[in-house]
Amino acid sequence: MNKIMLVLEREFLTRVRKKSFIIMTILTPILFAALMIVPAVIATLEDKNERHIAVIDDAGIFEGAIPETEYLKFTFLHDVEVDDIKETFHDSNYYAVLFIGKMVASTPDAVVLYSDKQPSIDITSHISSALKNEIESQKLMSYDIENLDEILNNIKTSVRVRTIKWTKSGEAKESSTELAMGLAYILSFMVYMLIFLFGTQVMRGVIEEKSSRIVEVIVSSVKPFQLMMGKILGIAAVSLVQIVLWIILTFGLVTVGTSLLMDKPDTADANKQMVTSIMEAQGGAQMIPDTAAADNDFVSEMMGALSNVNFALIIGGFIFFFIGGYLLYAAMFAAVGSAVENEADTQQLVMPITIPLIIAIVVMVSGLRSPDGAISFWFSMIPFTSPIVMITRLPYGVPTWELILSGSLLIVTFIAMTWLAAKIYRTGILLYGKKHTWGEMWKWIRYSN
Repeated sequence: MNKIMLVLEREFLTRVRKKSFIIMTILTPILFAALMIVPAVIATLEDKNERHIAVIDDAGIFEGAIPETEYLKFTFLHDVEVDDIKETFHDSNYYAVLFIGKMVASTPDAVVLYSDKQPSIDITSHISSALKNEIESQKLMSYDIENLDEILNNIKTSVRVRTIKWTKSGEAKESSTELAMGLAYILSFMVYMLIFLFGTQVMRGVIEEKSSRIVEVIVSSVKPFQLMMGKILGIAAVSLVQIVLWIILTFGLVTVGTSLLMDKPDTADANKQMVTSIMEAQGGAQMIPDTAAADNDFVSEMMGALSNVNFALIIGGFIFFFIGGYLLYAAMFAAVGSAVENEADTQQLVMPITIPLIIAIVVMVSGLRSPDGAISFWFSMIPFTSPIVMITRLPYGVPTWELILSGSLLIVTFIAMTWLAAKIYRTGILLYGKKHTWGEMWKWIRYSN
């Protein structure tokens, strides 16, 4: 055990002192924070270029029906054909020409937007929503119903399904399917990336020591099994330190960035203007207060659901299944590294190892939709896929006996795989001059000495 600890200490100190470790520890949280903050900031930025769109209304019923915004203006032209304005379009100040055909009520393709640029989705959505609302209103008015506007306002309804979770003690706690899905996706994908990242580091470390013949000196005083376990555990310690630093630095950067960029008055005004424009296009600003109240309720419910998340269980499960999955796959990666002399020879041997990880990612998508389904259950029990699939199910709630069974199978499989990998490692680490196959590696497992 002392020799394993010595190898672990050497592996840990060697890697944390590398410039690549320091650079990745600093850059990765910056990247994560940017991925969280930048899209939110971009979403609040408003295009302040004023655009004028000429409208040729062949149907003759839409003038004034398309609401203007602060930066989007509509000019209705009369007694003008599209071909007439096409000739002078480049000399005009128009951003685009909107043609509305007579058959727009029965033929959706009767609306065409001409421009020398590709219009944005915001512009096309604004126009299509306004025309749709106007056509529906015209059709309803044809039925000659009294107080039609009042009836339409009264029947407008917004339905959102809240989810309440009952505990065994009968306590009701606010929950959120969206929040559970987001946590499941992020955590399971992180487990996949980290297992693959740190597992391949073990393989590269073994290849480097073997190709430089350093291993011949090391095994004279340390058994191959001790060397393999020390290397695996050393990189595991490095990965845990790096993950903890990533979490702390990312949280700090997101907190600081959000306070600096997202709480400005200009941003709040931009958000309000954006909501107003959307609501006007969808049928009237009179619904904005109700919508704002609904949004506040939604935010409150999300915060309540977030406070009821069992983070101790989720973080503990994440650490356990990540470490278990890493140790299982690191043993296999170490065995592959001992059987080759350079990284180019690992492609064929690594493929059988990576297939279960790829399958787990595919099953993860199914697990997001049906975390209690048969597919998700069985793949969360199989040790080669459970580190990813079980993490996918964890935010939705998993029975204790399933967690214990899955974790126990993972530990037993890791011990068995480490024993098999050690038999491959002790033989392959000192063989040179040939690229070995899985068939030969199976023979090494059967050697008695």
